[in-house]
Amino acid sequence: MKNIFDNIDLTKIGELLNYSPGNPLMFNSGLFLFLFLFFLIVYRLLYRNDMGRMIFVILFSLYFYFKSSGIYVLCLLFVAVSDYLIGIMLANTRDKLQRRMWVLLSTLINMGMLCYFKYTTLIVDTINNFRSQPIELWDIALPIGISFFTFRSLSYIIDIYRGKIAAETSLLHYIFFLSFFPPLVAGPVVRASELLPQIHNRPEVTRQAFAEGLFLIMTGVFKKVVLSDYISSNFVDRIFDAPSLYTGLENLLGIYGYTLQIYCDFSGYSDMAIGIALLIGFRFPINFDSPYKSGSITEFWRRWHITLSSWLRDYLYISMGGNRVPLWRNYFNLFITMVIGGLWHGASWLFVLWGAWHGLMLVLHKAYRKAVPARQHTGVKAQLIHIGNVLLTFHIVAIGWVFFRADSLSIVGEMATQIFTQFHPEVFTQFVAGYPFVTLAFVVGYLLHYAPHDWTLSIQRTLEYTPLVAKAIIFALFIYLVLQVRSSEVVPFIYLQF
Repeated sequence: MKNIFDNIDLTKIGELLNYSPGNPLMFNSGLFLFLFLFFLIVYRLLYRNDMGRMIFVILFSLYFYFKSSGIYVLCLLFVAVSDYLIGIMLANTRDKLQRRMWVLLSTLINMGMLCYFKYTTLIVDTINNFRSQPIELWDIALPIGISFFTFRSLSYIIDIYRGKIAAETSLLHYIFFLSFFPPLVAGPVVRASELLPQIHNRPEVTRQAFAEGLFLIMTGVFKKVVLSDYISSNFVDRIFDAPSLYTGLENLLGIYGYTLQIYCDFSGYSDMAIGIALLIGFRFPINFDSPYKSGSITEFWRRWHITLSSWLRDYLYISMGGNRVPLWRNYFNLFITMVIGGLWHGASWLFVLWGAWHGLMLVLHKAYRKAVPARQHTGVKAQLIHIGNVLLTFHIVAIGWVFFRADSLSIVGEMATQIFTQFHPEVFTQFVAGYPFVTLAFVVGYLLHYAPHDWTLSIQRTLEYTPLVAKAIIFALFIYLVLQVRSSEVVPFIYLQF
């Protein structure tokens, strides 16, 4: 009888499990599903062995990052070890100047590494624009998720300096915190004060947490694979690649499409990360709270990428003086915080413009609220005003997304020209007929986003009291349906580049 293992090509398995540039391990891939099932089995077997379980999670997390960035896993380990040691020294130092020097050292390590990998090319290219003899630059690969883990580690040091948390005494615990795979490459930006206390205790997965985690994983996969990827590949990318080939209406719909796409893509990743963590006994803070329901740009930033916006507020805006300074300085702090937040997203002046746009809108909104006292309205008038505010905020955000998505300012100009000079609303029916499934994805995506939050809670509660076998069947059917509509290739998450 022929051995079944004779048909297995070990070379291909080795290639699949090894690092492949441009092919990171992602939550929406079949490989991750199989690896995670293996992880859950071993994790469960090690449940009562605290040290064994911790080492296993660390090794899996480091492998997960190795599959994304190869040798740059050493950068992650370097940051973990250096900030662990700096944290110990900071906790044992009472001299104010020395404490500041330790914080400065951590900042130089984290921000120096981030700036080198992320912004060297932008800086050199900008300088070359003013030189007759350009500076030759070697290729610099960007380690995936470096913006996330450097911010997380730096906030740990600052929190020790401010006396908000104690220094972690276990190197293994700190490596676990910084390398933990669910939020590693694209957030949420989980702080040490939120995760380290959970690491110190044996994780517990309640029935409620298991149902919530499973629900979040399914909603995340649906947002990413069914909505975001489909809208992107079948419509949005075409518009942003050549906006002059389409009418102004189609360009506007392309902007609406990208507004939905980036929300589904990024919040989909966050949902999956939070859900995966819940399945193994850890809880992360919420990262998105229906941001397009916001009635002002200020409210939008309380609902969008909450862990990053709160990080920028606590460690940058407040450090510059926040609102404890003269009004003009407060507006400046707010504006600069958003500009830096834009630059954090990538080495492109378009990201800076995106941040500047949001900074300007936040300043204008704050000035307006200061100049015009808020008035209380009731009944239908209040509802109409709220709807108007939501629509206005949505379009302010959508305009910003044009800078975020476009490859150049010329693309932004072409889109604006088409919208304002070649609108042609009469082609709407042709669009619906030509893109029926894109239209359906638009409708489903926005309806789900604006649906009452109680609907989500109701579904989660129903899933919580569903028998385990039924949960498994539901999840298997869901995966089968997703496989029927997904594109032929796994599409990377947008925020992996940041």
